[in-house]
Amino acid sequence: MSKDEYTKEEELKDTIKNSELDIDNADTNKEEEVETVEPTVEELIQVEKDKFLRLFAEFENYKKRTTKERIELFKTAGQEIMTVLLPILDDFERALTHADDDKEAEELRKGVLLIYQKLLKTLEQKGLTAIEVEAGDDFDADTHNAITQIPAPSEDLKGKIIDCVEKGYKLGDKIIRHPKVVVGQA
Repeated sequence: MSKDEYTKEEELKDTIKNSELDIDNADTNKEEEVETVEPTVEELIQVEKDKFLRLFAEFENYKKRTTKERIELFKTAGQEIMTVLLPILDDFERALTHADDDKEAEELRKGVLLIYQKLLKTLEQKGLTAIEVEAGDDFDADTHNAITQIPAPSEDLKGKIIDCVEKGYKLGDKIIRHPKVVVGQA
């Protein structure tokens, strides 16, 4: 046998072996494809279980969120009516201030004071509280609304509240009207 014949024969054998391997691999791949196409019962159960758990968790989150929103709604349900009544409360306070100046209208002053106290007590029962502001308090931009700045009468009042022009109110923990104040210019 010549060398060329020998190499041709070896090549032919290699080709036959490779083609047999390719056929075996093709059969194996077909079996694998069939297995991956049809999931097992356990896999199907696991997929459905995961879907159920996700749906259950989503529903629990929905319940918590709506409960929280409902509680917030009840806390601030009267905010709109309280905001509308605040100017009336301010008018009562102004009337009482001017009634103190007029000594002749003592009976009128007592009647206005009685109505004012009754209104204030009713609003406080519903959660309304006044924000206390005194001259000399530190100015806090989150709590106070500065309407103007004037030159500070003394060094210790620079950057502090000099006067409160309009009272502020809170409903529960939420500020529904910021107190309007005059601040000393630094």
